Amino acid sequence: MSKHLSELLGATEPMFTIALKQLEQASGNFSVDVRLTAEIIGKVHLKTRELGLDPKDTTGKELYQALLNLVEKHDEFLVKRIGGTNPRDVQDLIPRMKKAIEELDVPKKAWVIKHSVAKQLLKNMPPRTVMRHLGYRSVDSMLKRENLAEIYGSLRFAESPEWLNKFIQTYKKLKPSDFETREIEFVQLGSERWGKLTAAFTHKKLHNITHLKELGVILLLPMPMVELRGLTIFAFPLLIHYINEIRLYSTFFKFKQVKSNFSEILIDTLIADPGNHTIMAGQQVHWRVIQRYFARLENEYHPEIFEPHVQPEDLHWRKAEEVLFKMEPALHFWYDMDYVAVMHAGRPLPISLLDIAADFINDKPYEQRAIYHFRDSLWNEIFVRYMGQKTLENQILRQLDNEMIAPESIATSLRFQK
Repeated sequence: MSKHLSELLGATEPMFTIALKQLEQASGNFSVDVRLTAEIIGKVHLKTRELGLDPKDTTGKELYQALLNLVEKHDEFLVKRIGGTNPRDVQDLIPRMKKAIEELDVPKKAWVIKHSVAKQLLKNMPPRTVMRHLGYRSVDSMLKRENLAEIYGSLRFAESPEWLNKFIQTYKKLKPSDFETREIEFVQLGSERWGKLTAAFTHKKLHNITHLKELGVILLLPMPMVELRGLTIFAFPLLIHYINEIRLYSTFFKFKQVKSNFSEILIDTLIADPGNHTIMAGQQVHWRVIQRYFARLENEYHPEIFEPHVQPEDLHWRKAEEVLFKMEPALHFWYDMDYVAVMHAGRPLPISLLDIAADFINDKPYEQRAIYHFRDSLWNEIFVRYMGQKTLENQILRQLDNEMIAPESIATSLRFQK
């Protein structure tokens, strides 16, 4: 059964099979991959039938087109939910999405750098390109008149990679006392001021959402077009995703604040985001997986590991699809489908909302269909399920408790991609 998962993930063999065997041996459970594979196949058949198609007599192109048609319909539903009328009107929809996400009833608190500290960092190393762009000679004058979150957001678009790297290195002076808990801030960058500087990013990423982990800021960038189909069904789940991401790293930084090398961990995470936070049966496990696992547990919190710095609400995590179908019930079709796909023509065909929405908004042909979000979710799902075996859960807990991770000597190691 690992062959099916391997094909969906495009994993390197025999390394993938060896890794699963090590997880099985360590957990004492030899059917996790079998159950997951059967579940994926079953969900594909169920959703194919819900689309009015026959699972035994449907081509990949037919299924793909049916999913695109459904995304278009659900986009129209979601646009109405946020008060819009034209699902293609970019200038109208972006501020509506910002208002809707700000009012959304989900946890939005994060442990991030204090505003006063963030200002001092800029005073210590003024962003000259941003200052010239805005017409300021003095960094103090700029900080008095401008939105701090907007200035920090503009750094990655205006300043050089060399400057950005040097600026992040100034974080080495930061201490846990330089952080505070506050609400995540959503900032819409205006087209007239920032359109030219952000155009390269939106063109490369094929979307207009980005975030600042250490500041707790989510940015909605200007779009170069007046009309764009599918903007809401793609961008709104991304906004929810980035809320999760900021809170994910916020919890990680809170957990690590007792370490003597806290600032080094902060810098390394922001620059490289290493995935070796713990080791499970020889496999490197990212904090993202650890948080998702403990967020699923309703009756197990392990305060002896996480408190006093990390509280149960810090581990709260909900998939974007779960939040969306509570806003618009029709979107329940996509719930818990982020790790589900079927192989067609040697490439996975995901039934993942973000991937299909990405295909729709970017008008991707069948042969170039998106698979990134699906594969990322499936990797995570595999590890979360093995972590559910008591032996491996205890192994993770011991490492979190001791903060002494001795790398096991093993030739193969799976890594998560961001």
